[in-house]
Amino acid sequence: MNKIVKERFFNNKFSVIGLIIFLLILIVVLIGPIISPYGRDVMNYRLANKAPSFSHWLGTDELGRDYLTRLLYGGRISLQVGFLATALSMIIGVVIGGISGYYGGKIDLILMRFSEIVNSFPFLPFAITLSAIFGSQVSPQMRMYIIMAIIGLISWTGLARMIRGQILSLKEQEFMLAAKALGISDRNQIFRHLIPNTFAYIIVNATLGIAGAILTESGLSFLGLGVIQPTPTWGNMIQAAQNPYILAHRPWLCLPPGIAIFITVMSINLIGDGLRDALDPKSDN
Repeated sequence: MNKIVKERFFNNKFSVIGLIIFLLILIVVLIGPIISPYGRDVMNYRLANKAPSFSHWLGTDELGRDYLTRLLYGGRISLQVGFLATALSMIIGVVIGGISGYYGGKIDLILMRFSEIVNSFPFLPFAITLSAIFGSQVSPQMRMYIIMAIIGLISWTGLARMIRGQILSLKEQEFMLAAKALGISDRNQIFRHLIPNTFAYIIVNATLGIAGAILTESGLSFLGLGVIQPTPTWGNMIQAAQNPYILAHRPWLCLPPGIAIFITVMSINLIGDGLRDALDPKSDN
């Protein structure tokens, strides 16, 4: 089965292209800042607003900081938010969906109504409220963790419903009847027998969830509700370059982070689409 999935995935040219691009982005944002001769926040006013050159490939910002170095550091943080927020969302969704689908009855009713309540939260007003509460009282690093928590704690509901539906079907199959007859505990039945049979759905959901989390973080940072300067993210770098004069005369400050977001999210979506098709037993390709 694993061999068939790999063949289906790697036979999809777009998925392979997306995987290659995403791996290159990961390598560059992880290694780039280490080998860069410039510091993330090192300022040099004599070099402020310089156009791209051999010494500064993407130019410098208004404080004379190397823009490429900050772009790579920003990529680290945006990807970190995407991965960790999605991991939190996956854990909550899998646990709640697994328990709800396995036990059914009142437990299922309570957990599904709770998921509907969470799903009804208006995300942007919620984020604005938290930003107003914390304001400048927390460090940029702490704001990053708060954004991760907000995204993870609100975006698990779709996965929980999907896992619940799969387990409602799986728990009536013969291997589960045998597990009950052998006296295997409920916990082991859920997490060792049922959840592993839903891994295909979890993997696809996680892949697409990373792209959504990156976009959400970038949007919040662009609005000034996420990670703030001087800590760079792709979102707040675009926000810092939204001045009409900068857009007209210094495009190297606004285009790179926007292009980075587009390419990263597109590559992740291509990977997710490829995994979905490869793991689909009804797929003919």
